[in-house]
Amino acid sequence: MAGNSQRRNRRTSNKKGAQVGSGGKRRRSLEGKGPTPPAEMRKGHAKQRAAQARARKATGRPAPRRGGPKGTAELVVGRNPVYEALREGVPATTLYVQQFIDNDDRVRDALKLAADRGGINLLEAPRAELDRMTNNLNHQGLVLQVPPYDYAHPDDLVANALDDGEDPLIVALDGVTDPRNLGAVVRSVSAFGGHGVVVPERRAAHMTAGAWKTSAGAAARTPVARATNLTRALETYQKAGLTVVGLAADGETELHELDALEGPVVVVVGSEGKGLSRLVGETCDLRVRIPMPGGAESLNAGVAAGVVLYEAARRRA
Repeated sequence: MAGNSQRRNRRTSNKKGAQVGSGGKRRRSLEGKGPTPPAEMRKGHAKQRAAQARARKATGRPAPRRGGPKGTAELVVGRNPVYEALREGVPATTLYVQQFIDNDDRVRDALKLAADRGGINLLEAPRAELDRMTNNLNHQGLVLQVPPYDYAHPDDLVANALDDGEDPLIVALDGVTDPRNLGAVVRSVSAFGGHGVVVPERRAAHMTAGAWKTSAGAAARTPVARATNLTRALETYQKAGLTVVGLAADGETELHELDALEGPVVVVVGSEGKGLSRLVGETCDLRVRIPMPGGAESLNAGVAAGVVLYEAARRRA
């Protein structure tokens, strides 16, 4: 009989109660974003970058550094390392000084350099705080904070060269893990008129305080780009018209025969021990060797890059 069912929660009326609505959100969510914009207006598209480069060239403005992935802040610890970093112009944001520190010549000199440069915060901190910051390293009461390096994008190196009306001269490092070698390469690139250095994002030296010091200030003038995948970055350079030249002990061509240095070129330098990796070596258009009549088996990355860059500058002059 109607109304006498023993089933629980059985609805006995067809009348519906109030229900929660969408508030019109579903209708608005169906609205489209309009037609697809042309390639020149799409962020990150190759045609947009080309249009921006043409506009910069027409107005004479330099290409902006878009910045690749940033690194992490670094701490330089100890009285001598902090003093040397400040003397060599390593970028810094904060100098931490231990409370009640023994004020010797190195401490006074470091404080004077930091004050003269300007833009560096001077903070006094208890020893326990400096121990915690440095993970109990022997900081000797001085800790310098170096900000993350602002890496360029590999494409920016080519754009900057073209904006200056020059053929790109770029050095790429493959498997070089010593920051001092990176700093030496940056210094050589700056000295011989190169347009920048490319390093892989992983398993490679990055722009640490040690690299800044070895560059002797050149890192402030010469951009360093970081590539997520070095092989793909080299292939992109090839599509842009650059010749990719790899340095190898068993290269088919000797350096003095390398006419490619007179045009747009990327010189790839491998590690001293392993040389070029397989994929990078296969990507290179040419493999070149540096003649060494003295019988040495190899040169470190900084010296090898300097030799090739000198030859490139001589040919371009």
